[in-house]
Amino acid sequence: MLISRLLDHEKGGWAFLAVLLAAIVVVPIANLLIPEDSVFHLSTYMVTLLGKYLCYALLAIALDLVWGYCGILSLGHGAFFALGGYAMGMYLMRQVGSRGVYGHPELPDFMVFLDWDSLPWYWLGFDQFWFAMLMVMLVPGLLAFVFGWLAFRSRVSGVYLSIMTQALTYALMLAFFRNEMGFGGNNGLTDFKDILGSSLQTDFTRIVLFVSSAVALAAGYLLCRYIVTSKLGRVVTAVRDAEARTRFIGYRVEFYQVWIFTVSAVIAGIAGALYVPQVGIINPSEFQPLNSIELVVWVALGGRGTLYGAALGAGLVNYVKTILTGALPEIWLFVLGTLFVVVTVFLPKGVVGVWHQLRSRGTHD
Repeated sequence: MLISRLLDHEKGGWAFLAVLLAAIVVVPIANLLIPEDSVFHLSTYMVTLLGKYLCYALLAIALDLVWGYCGILSLGHGAFFALGGYAMGMYLMRQVGSRGVYGHPELPDFMVFLDWDSLPWYWLGFDQFWFAMLMVMLVPGLLAFVFGWLAFRSRVSGVYLSIMTQALTYALMLAFFRNEMGFGGNNGLTDFKDILGSSLQTDFTRIVLFVSSAVALAAGYLLCRYIVTSKLGRVVTAVRDAEARTRFIGYRVEFYQVWIFTVSAVIAGIAGALYVPQVGIINPSEFQPLNSIELVVWVALGGRGTLYGAALGAGLVNYVKTILTGALPEIWLFVLGTLFVVVTVFLPKGVVGVWHQLRSRGTHD
């Protein structure tokens, strides 16, 4: 009943959840049960690729929550995604133990190579899965809360806020590139072996990660949908449309902005944590400002302020990116720039907006 209430008159949301449910059922069957020589077989590589797209879709929904409904254009959400990924990577590195290249029972290989004597204090506890999952949410959430509290209380908004969020992710990228930070430097964290005792190389583990990503995406969508349809969500939308007027009638606008920004960062962190075991690496390149800008293109292309449109945009752009970076890698950035211009000029409401317009015309005709 709760889901029905959240998706009342929201056909796109129902379709989005239906596709996710179908994927949860069909993909495991196609990968594990259908013979490899069958045309209907889905390779483990494709399962991993689809799982990666689902993580990107969850990240896009996180950005759409703050940009589409609160008017906060964050160009630093890639930082929250990367921090969640690093928290998961630290757990996976602790699970390697003596199976590393240098055979040290406690220190990751890069620490042995750099002559570290012991684990830094901030690595303690990451041998426990529950602690790592707590950090996946706490670290991005805490950073977003502190940053948001300082920025929104100072009434920083618009392009100035966007620049500040981009500066934040760039500063983190520079910090994580340093070997003395204890996060693997330029190479980052990689060579993971297993998760919760299961090898990351088995088809079954890949399927579990895919299903977990699909479930997290569905849960993230429903959570964000619940937020934006609640009374609090209506206040947030009012802040987007008329911040000064909302403040004038008595609302502490900065409280709502900080809250929604923090929730969005936590969702982005979870997306990063699901992403890392599927791709097998996390390094400072995930903090690149370009990644956060690309994320904005996903949301704009799919349809800002729709949630499921943001997820659709993430899937479409990354599918095209997969094809082009394999066939013509040198033109990908030009295509991305062209997409941004086309969406801005001709598709201000994204693909979902065009679909809604066509449907409305068909209904009137």
